This record gives sequence, structure tokens and C-alpha cells, in this order.
Amino acid sequence: MPRMLTAPAFLNTTARYGWLALLAVLMAGAITGCAGLPKDVERPVTSALAAPAGTALGQLVDARRAAAGGRHPSGFLLLSGPQAAYGSRLALVDAAQKTLDLQYYAIHADASSERLLLSVVAAANRGVRVRVLLDDFHSTGRDAQVMRLAFVPNIEMRMFNPLTGARGSPIGRMFSMIGDFSRVQQRMHNKLFIADNAMGVTGGRNLGDAYFGNADSGNFVDLDVLAAGPIVQDLSRSFDSYWNNDRAYPVQSLVTREELDALRERMRTTDAAQQDRVKGQGGTLAPDNQPGGDGRQSTATQRARIWDQQPMDLAQAQFTWAPAAVLVDKPAKIPPDGNAPPTLPEQAPAKATPVAITSRGPRAATAPAAALPTAAAAAAASATSSTASATSTSTSAAATPGNAADTSGVMGAAPNALPPDRAPGDNSELREAQMDTVVDGLLQLMGQTQRDLLIISPYFVPGPDMKQAFAAARARGVRVRVLTNSLASNDAPIAHAGYARHRTELLAMGVELYEMRSELPGVLSGSLGSTGSSGGKGGSAGGSMGSSRAMLHTKLLIMDGRLLAIGSMNLDIRSQRQNTEIALLIRSGDLSRRATAQIDGALRDAAWRVELDGSRLVWRAPAGSGLPDATSEPDASTPLRLMLQLLGPLAPDHLL
Repeated sequence: MPRMLTAPAFLNTTARYGWLALLAVLMAGAITGCAGLPKDVERPVTSALAAPAGTALGQLVDARRAAAGGRHPSGFLLLSGPQAAYGSRLALVDAAQKTLDLQYYAIHADASSERLLLSVVAAANRGVRVRVLLDDFHSTGRDAQVMRLAFVPNIEMRMFNPLTGARGSPIGRMFSMIGDFSRVQQRMHNKLFIADNAMGVTGGRNLGDAYFGNADSGNFVDLDVLAAGPIVQDLSRSFDSYWNNDRAYPVQSLVTREELDALRERMRTTDAAQQDRVKGQGGTLAPDNQPGGDGRQSTATQRARIWDQQPMDLAQAQFTWAPAAVLVDKPAKIPPDGNAPPTLPEQAPAKATPVAITSRGPRAATAPAAALPTAAAAAAASATSSTASATSTSTSAAATPGNAADTSGVMGAAPNALPPDRAPGDNSELREAQMDTVVDGLLQLMGQTQRDLLIISPYFVPGPDMKQAFAAARARGVRVRVLTNSLASNDAPIAHAGYARHRTELLAMGVELYEMRSELPGVLSGSLGSTGSSGGKGGSAGGSMGSSRAMLHTKLLIMDGRLLAIGSMNLDIRSQRQNTEIALLIRSGDLSRRATAQIDGALRDAAWRVELDGSRLVWRAPAGSGLPDATSEPDASTPLRLMLQLLGPLAPDHLL
């Protein structure tokens, strides 16, 4: 059945892309300035646990690696279904003895987050130091109550790049921010969940019902990775650089406990009135914080489903031990207050935002970053080291104003198990991705691809350099396949306009395009993930699925069947130039082959293949679906198609 977003849901989901704010600015005229943020804010500098080996999790990592005979010190487990994704986080909280560090773009105040955060509070009560870093964009209405964590002993919470304006409602706040349009557009999109600096989760998921298969009206198909070992220390250094940055404001400097209490009471009164009104009309309330919902309280059924989920047994986790690197944008990608440009750039400034890259192996040598004047010097020193293959950290570790903890070093890496066409110890794929941003680094890695490039990006708006990378790959004979959302499955449909205008050009150069169905039959499991919306019990690989809408949210690249990139980034101009992102590069033929096999099945059975038939587009139906081919956006309602035709041309690519 064609899907049509309600007006409140449409406003909520598209606000992320800023096109409504842009229209508001155009209508309001030249509005400059807004209420300022607090000055002279105290930000005590703290850092990750220095000795994770002394914790139970650190000891477990060593034991698991020894039992597996792992050649490399860091291990990885793909979390492809909601049960695995949720259970791993529960397990990390339960196992933490010293520290928990959480960094997210969005944490929704719903049943899934409630249980998880109650466990975090319990950890704080037993003496675990908790740091929570949250982008401020979604901290309005009911979601603002997540900020109450800041008032719990042993928990510190900071908001990155906070916004001015009322927190009572998302729409009211949006229109109060039209004079701060540039900063509104630049968000911290990183996702990290780290326990004792020994194990951590990163990937595409935020925290909320729709990310863990617990939303009734729609769930995200997503992918995370559980990392263990020294690579986690690189993730923690990234967290520290954001936490100690002058764009991170302690919650207490932005809102008081009394203000949050008053907001909660207003919501309770509104909820009660809405309950009475809907019951009188013979209806039911939509669950909160879900696509199509309207922010009301979670249902008892949702709470029962999520409380039935159990922590993962980390002692039985089957890690793949492999060389890896962390790509992360500098916090300075978002300018500090007072330094933001008046309008968003259409081209990224050269060398403005280097990427921190560290490939981790056995600790052969460590040197302070201050001793290395340039990234090139770091790479050269590591490449010629007699103890290790090339491993590097870029200049992103250099000190910048307000970044007291932006430090890192150069570590050695053991020779890797490589295909015959590469010499042992050649880590050039991991070393050479030293570009301005995470997405730039990935584009450079694409330039080394020789056979196959497989991309999953839910929001896919290719800029000129991305299209150039695809054209160059095709010229080398590389097969390029891209899976993205269809119009019907896209939770932010206006972004589809930025993709749709490039479809014909991409197809003409030989790029294979697939668009995920919004209604998926059966279970879509494996590396692509599962919505798991029925809430039933399931194994760690996936979950059962009901009839709810499916929305692609996985961010994954697989290059030549041996190198995976999993993270928070989309292949769009927003991720490249505006939002900060993080990604893990894992060099593993085994993981790549298993992930590719699962994705191949999804492309065949759960996605429309878009083709050119002369001058028109044709959507080939998934195998075995019984559906006819389509000549217009499949599954989408006529009003939704019309809305895109009217509003799409008004939003330029770099604002989507």
C-alpha cells in the first residue's frame, strides 16, 4: 500500500535537512543574530580510562583473542539485527566497571531508551563514571527529558553545538532558530557506545524504538559493529576530543532541573487531555518518537517488548580479529561560536577538516603527536619503521583553541594477511585515506578499488567529486552497486529529491542502483539488518518482522571484497561538508564476504532495481515478489510524489 507521511511526521523528519528552515529564512528576510549561548562555561577536562586491561571487559577481550588464536589485537562483530544491537549495549552497561562513554546524534525518550538509560543510571549508582555527549538538535519536547541524566550522581552530560530557542516543541524551536541557520545545519552525527575503553559499538543507530525494532509504525534497517581491543582506544580518543571541545556545553549551563520538571508536567497534562479526547472519538494514540507518531508516551506493549530483551553473552561473541582504522572528523568541522560563516559553503574549504586515522596493531612504539609536525611525517615515519607496517595519525590531533585533549600518537601495526597482489605489511589502504573529511577519505579509498564497490547509503546525494569517483571506478572496470531508500521507504522524503535528480546520470555511467522496498516480506537479516518490528524474541543475527514500514538506515561500503567501512556517514554532501562523522575501516576478507552474501540476497529479494529503458526509468520488481515492474516511484502515494515535485527543486543538494 502506498505510504503518505502525516504533516507532523513530515515536519519532524525533514527538519534534519534544514530545507524548512531555509524557506523560513527566505520568508523572514535577512535576520541576523539570536539569543546567545552562555559564556565562560566550565568544562573540566576528562579522558578515557587509561588502563582498560585491568577491567573484566579488558580481560575478556584478551581471553577471547587467545581462545580464537587471533593474529590481530582487535576484534569485530557485526550487529545486524535489533536484538544484537540492543543486547550488546545492555551487556556493555552491565559489564562496565569503570567508565561508560556515550556519543549520539539523537537519543529519543521512549521505551527502548528508557530501559537502556535506566541501566546506565544503575551503573552510575554502582560507581561507574558515565559521560554522555549528545547533539542538541533533537533535545526538544519529550526528548528534552533525556537531559535529566545530567542531574544523576556520577553522570556528566554535555550537549554539542547547542541551539537557542524554546525546548517545549520542535516546531516552535525551529522557527526561533531561523536567524542561526548556518549553525543549525552543522550537526554532530557521530555514534559511540564505549565501556571501560575495552569494548564499544559504533555504526548507524541512534538510541530509540525505531532503531531497535520496537516501533509499531516504522523501523529502521540498520547496522552497527561491536569492536574489542586496542581499536576501542582510538574510538575513545575521538570521544575525548569532542567531549573536551568548546562546542560541548554541560547540560546545567543550558537548562535547570526545575525547567525540565516544569516541561514534564506540561507534557503530562497535555497527554491526559489527548488521551481523553482520543478515547472519546474511539481512537488510539500513536506511539511516541516514531515515524508517523506525534511524541506521546510509549505504549505498555512497547515497554513489555523491550524489557523482554536480554543482554548479549559477550563471552560467547564470535569476533573476527583483523587490522582496522578509525576515520573521524575533527570537532572543528563545526566552527566554534562566533566563527561560523553566514551561509553554508557549496564547496568544502581545502584542508579545513583533517581526518584522524589510526590503524592499530600490537603496540610496538608510541610517540606524542606534538613530535610529528605533519601527517605526512607521521605516515613516513611509520611506513619506514622496522617494527611495523605503515600506520598513521593525521594532523587532526593537533591542539586547537578549546581542545585541550586533542592528542594522539603513532602506533605500530603487525603485518596483515593480504591477498597475493599485496606485500605483507602493506597497510596502504588504511594509511592513505588521509583527507579533509571521513567521506573524502572514503572517496580516496574508492579510487583504489579494482573489482567491486558495494555501497549502502540511506541518504544518497552525490556531489561532483562523488560522481567523479564513480565514473573513474567504472572506467577501470569496477562494478559499482548502490542501495539506497526508495521514496516510499525514506523517512526524510525531501532528501530523495537530491538523489532522484542524479539517477539518470549515474545509470548512464554504469552504476547499478537499487532502492529498498518500504514493505519487506519475511525477515531481512544478516549484514543489512532487520527491522524486527514484531517485537518477538530472536537470535543475535536478527528478529522477526511484522507489517510495519521499513526504512533503510545502514551506512556501509565494501571494497573489493576485503575492506569494509561501517559508520555514521551517508554518501551525501551533508555528511561530507557539514555534519561530523565517524567510521571504522576493517580489513577482513571473511567479514566482507559474509556481508556481501547477505547484501546480495537483499538486493535480489528486497529492493527495486532501477534501470534506464531508453530515456525513461524503470523499477524492476524484486525477485519472487509477484509485483509488476514500475515506471514511477513504486509504493509511494500520489500526494507524496506531488509534494516532492513541488518542493524538491527548492532544496539544493548541499542542504539535503
